[in-house]
Amino acid sequence: MAGIMIARYECADVARIWSDAGKFGCFLQVETALLRALETAGGFGVPAGAAALMQATVRIDLARIAELELRTQHDVVAFCESLAEQLPPAVARFVHFGATSSDVIDTALALQLRATLQIMLAELQAVLRQLWALAAQSEDVLCIGRSHGMYAEPMLLAQKWLSFYAELQRRAAEWQHYAQHELTAQLSGAVGNYTVLPPRVEALLAAELGLAVEPVSTQIIPRDRLAKLVGINALYAGGLERLATEIRLLQRSEVGEMAEGFGAGQRGSSTMPHKRNPVASENLTGISRVLRSHVEIALQNIVLWHERDISHSAAERLYLPDNLGLVVYSLRRLQQLLAGLHIDRDAMRARVAAAPGAHSSYYLHQLLQRTTASREELYARIQALEFAAGPGAADLGAQLELEFKVQLPRLGYAEMLAHYQKQYQAVKLRVQPPAAEQQK
Repeated sequence: MAGIMIARYECADVARIWSDAGKFGCFLQVETALLRALETAGGFGVPAGAAALMQATVRIDLARIAELELRTQHDVVAFCESLAEQLPPAVARFVHFGATSSDVIDTALALQLRATLQIMLAELQAVLRQLWALAAQSEDVLCIGRSHGMYAEPMLLAQKWLSFYAELQRRAAEWQHYAQHELTAQLSGAVGNYTVLPPRVEALLAAELGLAVEPVSTQIIPRDRLAKLVGINALYAGGLERLATEIRLLQRSEVGEMAEGFGAGQRGSSTMPHKRNPVASENLTGISRVLRSHVEIALQNIVLWHERDISHSAAERLYLPDNLGLVVYSLRRLQQLLAGLHIDRDAMRARVAAAPGAHSSYYLHQLLQRTTASREELYARIQALEFAAGPGAADLGAQLELEFKVQLPRLGYAEMLAHYQKQYQAVKLRVQPPAAEQQK
């Protein structure tokens, strides 16, 4: 892969798109579409069938391109010369006709982005199906919800999964929108001023490639478009880390409510045989940091001198393939993690049963409806009882009934489960199921 991706995190299908062969293959698509646009537009002297001839006969010769680049010190010029060598002179003279290098580079970049986004979306849809299934399997499981890392109130485990699902579903919608509306072609010449070719030829080229026309280009397609994609990927990274962090926290020895799968022969430590660590979640946490770090580069690349300089070029060659490759790698590793995840329902149930103060909000509001005491008085009294409670303390509901001389609806596990299941169904209806589920 172009960039600095190490083999450990490389995805072969993404690497092919961003390899030199993949890049020059997209260059060839653009140059072929340019010839076809010139033929269709007419008036430029391009021989009939020139595009078909190029498509049928020209091959990417990486060694020859590299050899030519040693002399030209320009990869696009070297590429175009390698094409011209394979064509008859009457056609070769029209290779790259009226284009500037960035017309080819940036339009080809859109093709690379489109191919990669297709992979990203497919992998994210697989994750969404897993999260939806986990939510469906967890609708009968209560766990203790936490805020500030401390016990709060019971909740359905399904709602945790649905929260992650809804967040990542937003990323899927944003990637889809980006693929449909932000991938553009340009054929506007040296500084976007159409010196040689009119906009109608640009429109023909864009249509041939299935891209929109960039409305106003300079020498390049404006880099806010790339920054937008990298920003969406950073949002994805935030959701990825939130999910990974939840699993890490729930796998801690003192919690033990979830655990990553652990294969036969796997080791958690070189010296401590008992160790079983959440290494996949930790790995995804680290990857999310790298993905977010790319935002600064993408934003800085927006600002170029006048109609263009090449200060963005080296940065993009390095970070962009890695950014997209890490998105795909992380999605695939997340699928493996979720597929092997162990959920300890018994530990969750026991913690709900033993959680101090788990029903304090419920009883506060029941007392507000059944007594004349103020909210402040009731809050202070319940707080005092909870803070004073220790092992073997009397049930909070029983204490409050005795003190305030009222009968309170009591919440056993079954009643709590039924209550939260009812509320959850209303929340679930707000979220679109995965595409495969919608078809059922």
